[in-house]
Amino acid sequence: MPNLPDAVLWSIPAFVLLTVIEMISVRVHPDEDAAGYEAKDAATSVGMGLGSLVFDFLWKIPIVAIYTAIYELTPLRVPVLWWTIPLMLLGQDFFYYWSHRGHHVIRILWACHVVHHSSRRFNLTTALRQPWTTLTVWPFYVPLVALGVHPAALAFCSSVNLVYQFWIHTERIDRMPRWFEFVFNTPSHHRVHHASQGGYLDRNFGGILIVWDRLFGSFVPEVERPVYGLTKNINTFNPIKVATHEYVAIAKDLKTATSWRERAGRVFRGPGWQPVPVPEQGVPVAGETAAA
Repeated sequence: MPNLPDAVLWSIPAFVLLTVIEMISVRVHPDEDAAGYEAKDAATSVGMGLGSLVFDFLWKIPIVAIYTAIYELTPLRVPVLWWTIPLMLLGQDFFYYWSHRGHHVIRILWACHVVHHSSRRFNLTTALRQPWTTLTVWPFYVPLVALGVHPAALAFCSSVNLVYQFWIHTERIDRMPRWFEFVFNTPSHHRVHHASQGGYLDRNFGGILIVWDRLFGSFVPEVERPVYGLTKNINTFNPIKVATHEYVAIAKDLKTATSWRERAGRVFRGPGWQPVPVPEQGVPVAGETAAA
């Protein structure tokens, strides 16, 4: 197995340089309608990113063990060659789409991913605001390992995908050429993804490619200026609270739940799911008529 680099670690100098350039650009040519920068928000994003490096290293221990076991059990092998790496990147991006989509529509997974959406700003530091509980991601890539993709090759493809997504977290780029906007994820598409308006919610899940959203019905173009953040913002810069607030909310909901069905819904249904209220005796359910 060739020694593939960690694209994220190698890209850190570029991350820093591009962020500084964006900050200068915002200062020299401000856009009154843009979300811009806020010192505490940017510091929180950077802190979450640094913390994610530590926690991701810890989570890799059990994940690599599981992937290695699956890889040893499958008779399939995908060699790491110049022409197979693009195919593995394509496969990883496909499963990233479903992982990303799943982390928006299943609440226990959203509790991990919500961290990335918790900023009310949208700039290159937002890309660094990563969760500390990414242990929920690994099941989505099991099919790739079962098809013979080496775990190290999968890690390389995942790091390339993450590096690509850094530059799309900006308001300083309006639109790319039309052909590029049609195929690839861009700042315009990703601004929609980070918006909190109803028509923009749970859209544009692609990593490198936006074609998955076009194929599976989750694409929405940027029409109106996005309002960033959550539908219910958490209003804190405390990294511990940013990392754990949705897990705390789930625990509180489970404590007050009155049935196992409600408990399951609070964990596995969508983030905004609410149980259907049970009508009081003698009160008709909506759509029914009272007895004569």
